Amino acid sequence: MGEFKHLVFVKFKEGVAVEEVIKGMEKLVKEIDAVKSFEWGQDIESLDVLRQGFTHAFLMTFNKKEDFVAFESHPNHIEFSTTFSAAIENIVLLDFSSNLVKAQA
Repeated sequence: MGEFKHLVFVKFKEGVAVEEVIKGMEKLVKEIDAVKSFEWGQDIESLDVLRQGFTHAFLMTFNKKEDFVAFESHPNHIEFSTTFSAAIENIVLLDFSSNLVKAQA
């Protein structure tokens, strides 16, 4: 079994200071050792009809599912979740064990 991934697609509420939310998320993942890696990006290419209002993607990688469970229950994550939830209009979450087909060269 591969690494465990936590993939989040977000549509932020109008008027939210997105940069501040992202800074908070970056700070959070640096504080919690269970997070192996964290990536995020803002959509710049997709047609509006295809992205359905979602503008940002966040991907956290964990060595195993147990590390993700530890992350979810970490007090800093619980505290940040309140801030994050208040900033989003819509969200899609996918949590999965990854199946790597091609590694980076």
